[in-house]
Amino acid sequence: MKNIFVVNPFAGKTNALASIENMLAKMQDFEYEIYVTKERGDATAFVKKKCEETDEDIRFFSCGGDGTLNEVASGCVGHSNAILAIYPSGSGNDYVKYYGGKEQFLNIDNLLEGRETKIDIIQVGDRYAVNACHFGLDSAVAKTMNAVRHKKIIGGKNAYNTGVLKALFTAMKTKCKVIGDGEPLNEDKILLCTVANGKYVGGSYKSSPRSRNDDGLMEVCCIKPVSIFKFLNLIKVYKEGTHLENEKLKKYLEYRRCKSVEIIGGQKNFAISLDGEIVEGDRFEVNVLEKELRFIIPKGCEVN
Repeated sequence: MKNIFVVNPFAGKTNALASIENMLAKMQDFEYEIYVTKERGDATAFVKKKCEETDEDIRFFSCGGDGTLNEVASGCVGHSNAILAIYPSGSGNDYVKYYGGKEQFLNIDNLLEGRETKIDIIQVGDRYAVNACHFGLDSAVAKTMNAVRHKKIIGGKNAYNTGVLKALFTAMKTKCKVIGDGEPLNEDKILLCTVANGKYVGGSYKSSPRSRNDDGLMEVCCIKPVSIFKFLNLIKVYKEGTHLENEKLKKYLEYRRCKSVEIIGGQKNFAISLDGEIVEGDRFEVNVLEKELRFIIPKGCEVN
């Protein structure tokens, strides 16, 4: 089996390429290839090309953050010989928190001895999301995150909180309609909405605590507009993942498990975030591709 490490040198606070090269150089009788991405979209094109060149199984290690994972996974879609693995070296690494965090994924022995399973992926037109599609306040947050992620103090692990702080003054109401499996989930405005396969967004926010990434369903949590004061009270339970059980918040939440979601934008520059990547448009069809990807769960990992 071919082993290809797709490395994003711009992910995280430091370039992880040197440490990955040193780690792999110490391994005996292990054949591998390292590909360093050059620009946005490069990883997807590379993975597709490699899959089309052979019928042999290829194990692709996504070495970066959730954006890199999104690109590598997108390249794997439709190719039965592609196997997805993660060596997380980004800032947030939200998707691996589904399995308890990045520690086991950074243990190369556990990763190579891991078990293969099949996971779902979210499809939006010709784009994909492994972890989540979210919008409203979250899209505004993602825009800010992309702008500050490499800055000191306000960037890195603090990028999401920086985005939230700015969004408090600019994005407390977003005009749109959300329809889950044919059922309207809101009237005409939202605070935020998350359509997820994973459990976490923003580095530490457990937005979709009931999510399963292999059941053919997406977790849809739509939160109605609230005051800033109410929002500040909401943040803590949203971060802990207890918002779905909180009696005081039930009147503000609409929660469903869906196979398809229609999003109709109602304002200029309406945007959604796919694993942190911003896509703008007027209307989006969101569907789940059940058990589309072959995925490696490291030895010793359990769903969190």
